[in-house]
Amino acid sequence: MKIIFLSIFVFLIDQLSKLLVRGFNLPWFSFNHNGFDLGETKQVINNLFHITLVENPGIAFGIVPGDFLKELIIILTIFLCLGFVVFLLYAKNSDWKIRISVGLILAGAAGNLFDRIFYGYLYGYAPLFKGKVVDFIDLQFIKLFTMSGVTGNYVFNFADLSIICGVVFLIYIILKYKTEKQDINKIRQFIEER
Repeated sequence: MKIIFLSIFVFLIDQLSKLLVRGFNLPWFSFNHNGFDLGETKQVINNLFHITLVENPGIAFGIVPGDFLKELIIILTIFLCLGFVVFLLYAKNSDWKIRISVGLILAGAAGNLFDRIFYGYLYGYAPLFKGKVVDFIDLQFIKLFTMSGVTGNYVFNFADLSIICGVVFLIYIILKYKTEKQDINKIRQFIEER
């Protein structure tokens, strides 16, 4: 259950950071936070880190797969998130490192899914399920090639960071387990040969 609280905490950090950068309005309290204009950038650390507001209409790295695939990805992400929640609820005795990895992936997937489902409607530019993901962490020193071959900065958010950390940690755990299993098999084989 603690891992689900970790997922919720990371999800809330992601959403709060997006709201601060994107801006929001609380009409009940007569409060308005403007946030950044689309494309606006502010330098935090010279030539290293900027905050730049962009909206990603597609999936990872700004790839726009078309409406049908985008909707399919939303549906698959919903099922993936539900599967992760079920895993975390029923796999309480499994390795805590695997549960943390899954919890981080869940938080990131849910954060970006929330944007895709609700942000278009909440910000008045699209119906439900047609929103764009808010990205703003702009690491100036990371240059990536997009599918079109154009070089640009990779702008991401805390949800993306959470997914990357969870996946990298999970790969590390799997590789470590595989290495340990091979070592145990070598020891077993050595003992059997004696």
